[in-house]
Amino acid sequence: MSVAPAASPMPERSSRTLAGVLLIVGAVLCFSCMDASAKWLGRVLNPWQTIAVRYVFSFALTGLFFNPLTRPGLMRTQHLGLQCGRALCVVVATASGWTALRFIELTQLTAITFAAPLLVALMAAPLLGEKIGPRRVVAVAVGFCGVLIVTRPFSGAIHPAGLLALVAAVANAIYSILTRRLAAFDAPETTMFYTGLVGSVVMLPVAPFVWETPTSALTWGVLAVLGSFGALAHWLLILAHRHAPASLLAPFYYAQILGAVVLGIAVFGEVPDRWTITGALIVTGSGLYLVYRERVRRKPVPSSDLQA
Repeated sequence: MSVAPAASPMPERSSRTLAGVLLIVGAVLCFSCMDASAKWLGRVLNPWQTIAVRYVFSFALTGLFFNPLTRPGLMRTQHLGLQCGRALCVVVATASGWTALRFIELTQLTAITFAAPLLVALMAAPLLGEKIGPRRVVAVAVGFCGVLIVTRPFSGAIHPAGLLALVAAVANAIYSILTRRLAAFDAPETTMFYTGLVGSVVMLPVAPFVWETPTSALTWGVLAVLGSFGALAHWLLILAHRHAPASLLAPFYYAQILGAVVLGIAVFGEVPDRWTITGALIVTGSGLYLVYRERVRRKPVPSSDLQA
């Protein structure tokens, strides 16, 4: 009796991978929309008020689905200090970036903050014990040249607030390092919960000192949309990483730069100049090369025992 061959798992795997890619693209576009909303609100409200609303609204929204009642053990963590430190890095990155948005273009902020993966590549050696080869060093150096092209620090082409974007990049890099460390111990839902909890606890005491009651329904609506984009983006990130490996998803984070360009033009009439576009392309290229080198580094070496 012949045995029918088992069905190939490839179609199912391919569909899950495609779903992961679509989810990650949706997540980064939500981040772009959130930044665009923050920039628009920065024209009428104090950015610290916007940040406070972002955290409280997002935490309340995600709390409907992720809370200790619906997810027993959600707050259980082996590294409370790292969770709090990671969440504080997100607060610093958000505060620095959204304050900078009052003075610089959306595309400029996004391009500068995408120096974070370059910083992660440098920090990985002392903090994670990873080796940094000469190719990665060159890629990082080229990427920082791209950041310099965007900022042009000695030409006065960009507002000094661009330095806050660099602070956001450093905070994002430390946040990424801590995320890697925590991924080995805590569930992503736990990390997401602490991000919202710590951010809300930090920003709530600030809100009364900077609060300006919005005078239009549109402003209230944009505030609500901003908080929704933040919650949705993090939820889509979790779903994406359940469908596809991080190494495959990493390149698609750079869709956020494209989203920033489109929203900058459509919403604010900010057409990036050739220097910003050139620098953004260099930063993107360097980041994608680092992703490629990471894949090569992690690729298993074929065993010589399998020779015929």
